[in-house]
Amino acid sequence: MESELYDVIVIGGGPAGLTAAIYLARARYRVLVVEKERFGGQITITSEVVNYPGIACGSGEEITSVMRMQAQSFGAEFLLAEAQAVLLDGPIKTVKTVRGDLQSFGVLIATGAQPRSVGFKGELEFKGRGVAYCATCDGEFFTGLDVFVVGGGFAAAEESVFLAKYARQVTVLVREKDFTCAKATADIAKSHPKIRVEYNSVLDGVKGDSVLRSATIRNLETGLAREYRPPEGETFGVFVFAGYSPATALFKGAVELDEHGCVITDQNRKTNIEGVYAAGDVCVKNLRQMVTATADGALAATELERRAARMHGETGRVPKQSVTRIPKQEETIEAHQGYAESEGFFTAEVKAQLLPLFAKMERPLALRLFLDDRPVSEELKLFMEELAEMTDKLSLSCEFNPEVQEKPSVRIASSDGIDTGLAFHGVPGGHEFNSFAIGLYNAAGPGQALDEAAHARIQALSRPISMKIVVSLSCTMCPELVMAAQRIAAENPNISADVYDINHFSEFREKHGIMSVPCLVLDDGTVSFGKKNIPQLLDLLESR
Repeated sequence: MESELYDVIVIGGGPAGLTAAIYLARARYRVLVVEKERFGGQITITSEVVNYPGIACGSGEEITSVMRMQAQSFGAEFLLAEAQAVLLDGPIKTVKTVRGDLQSFGVLIATGAQPRSVGFKGELEFKGRGVAYCATCDGEFFTGLDVFVVGGGFAAAEESVFLAKYARQVTVLVREKDFTCAKATADIAKSHPKIRVEYNSVLDGVKGDSVLRSATIRNLETGLAREYRPPEGETFGVFVFAGYSPATALFKGAVELDEHGCVITDQNRKTNIEGVYAAGDVCVKNLRQMVTATADGALAATELERRAARMHGETGRVPKQSVTRIPKQEETIEAHQGYAESEGFFTAEVKAQLLPLFAKMERPLALRLFLDDRPVSEELKLFMEELAEMTDKLSLSCEFNPEVQEKPSVRIASSDGIDTGLAFHGVPGGHEFNSFAIGLYNAAGPGQALDEAAHARIQALSRPISMKIVVSLSCTMCPELVMAAQRIAAENPNISADVYDINHFSEFREKHGIMSVPCLVLDDGTVSFGKKNIPQLLDLLESR
């Protein structure tokens, strides 16, 4: 048995990757799912999934949470890390990640797709200041305001209904004569009292100052354009749902892609490289839905099973299997039910994932709490007390210091009280829990692996730099930026990374005109929106 070799590495933790993990692990093959942001994929930002067979209605996060638990119960392994390069030729494949190199007999590409921009005037200029791409992440910023939705497919129809929970009125701009999605989905949007649909219409551009002040809408049939302006003293929002671009930059030159960047496969989801398969939205296909992604994952996994069995015989190498057990029915529930239902912040499953991380930490850390009299301070205190009880690597102190602003917060320090530069303001739950845990690992060492070039770039930053990252706990795009900032700050004492839950620090929104997350504020001046990995963030820091 080999402990450092996998039968299959799945790159991407969405429905396609999770389904493949279920099939492979159940067949008793060693499978590792590598995900850089959040297990569950893009579907986790969908509040209601109503067309997945066997589930009348559920959120994307709830459904994929059960998928992951099911895969884990069969023995699948999971790693939160970014894949940086792949070597796919030869019988043994290598996936290089920020946490080290991984090897396997087969690779499944399940990296999904990312929201596509449209290109109207002002789109990039006002990204984060009125132009957004995620209703779940940013919808609340537009409570009581007018909102425009650009697009005519499933996402535009579904997310316009979600946005109607917050907006005064939602106007959907559909380029075609009708929605291009299923009639049942479109009809819900069409019949909603707060949604108006304008067909044969496009958004030519937006203008404003620190926020949006006007929009130009053009009718494609008549050629006539009209200008929209919100009521005096107000702004408005534009949400773009114009499809997705496949996340295949990592695989250019490694596997065959079509002109749109989608992975070309045969009917069994095999690429042009032996032992490499693709599944889900990353593939060339006519329909991109969760049900087709799971079907792809099952099909590819079955083929990869055959390859793994063949490679065992040809090479004489058999990966060491994880413990496998059949999940009990009562275990297929949402992994995290919240403090009130679980009588604690952390379920047994979450604790089981944290303990190995704590065991790898080289140095003990001190969690310094700065609290005020708000209920969120008490929640933070309980959260950190429960976390510290799990390991002797963490100590806890509460400090009611009136000179410390922006409370409540937890600052991460060494055991002798030296600040590491990492802090979270609010309670690090939701999508930020993983990034907070990785932040502890980075601060204590050894931390996520860094290549020599990145390490040298970080050390070369000699002047003090303050990074303030504004997030929402419902945002799936925030953790990548948070983890990148924390990794850099943990490596260089001149740099700090403070993370703020915008729900408890609304003053940031007003001061910097923030209408989208994640938002990065450098030295209380330069503002940047959108997710960034370590190289991209270093590019920004070096340009200052």
